[in-house]
Amino acid sequence: MKTIGLLGGMSWESTAEYYRLLNVLTRERLGGLHSAKCVLHSVDFAEIEALQSAGRWERAGEVLAEAARSLEAAGADLLLICTNTMHKVAGQVAAAVSVPLLHLADTTAAAVLAAGLGKVGLLGTAFTMEQDFYRDRLAGHGLEVIVPDPAGRAEVHRVIYQELCLGIVREESRDAYRAVIADLVAAGAEGIVLGCTEIELLIGPEHSPVPVFATTSLHARAAVDAALAD
Repeated sequence: MKTIGLLGGMSWESTAEYYRLLNVLTRERLGGLHSAKCVLHSVDFAEIEALQSAGRWERAGEVLAEAARSLEAAGADLLLICTNTMHKVAGQVAAAVSVPLLHLADTTAAAVLAAGLGKVGLLGTAFTMEQDFYRDRLAGHGLEVIVPDPAGRAEVHRVIYQELCLGIVREESRDAYRAVIADLVAAGAEGIVLGCTEIELLIGPEHSPVPVFATTSLHARAAVDAALAD
């Protein structure tokens, strides 16, 4: 098995889920006592969030690029950025290393297309929903992407940073997300992309009238497939 390098800590709540999924999926594939070969560089999310809020994306990219180099030096054969939002700097990260970076939006798009869908609603941080780096990556695979209205985007973003990143899961917030999902479905969404790694702590398939695409789970599965490929 190849060694999977994890750029994590953004937030550690979802990075812990990445680690769990990688090991569960590896055991399912290999059986017995097998677990995933991986190395983790976990950053201080408070520092990254401050750079996000200040719009200092190039500096944030430098921080993650340095972390990526440390993972390659530690023996990583492929890399995951364990957050959708920070794929805004995926190009900087990929350019800093010689091992492949498995792009989260590509694995998500592949799953949506495999399900035969063409139009999806996107939930995520305000950066992910409102900027073009993620939506355009999905659109590059032929998908039509829609996002919530301004009030919906604000609530989705608030819950991520003020609750889910802190390990807080509230039923009231789940209801708010379900209302946002209902609006996206009414606008024509055939599926919902959970485009923030923390959202899976709150929303599952049972909370949506259309298929949901859990990006953390999809990313982890793609990583195990790549790590076990000949």
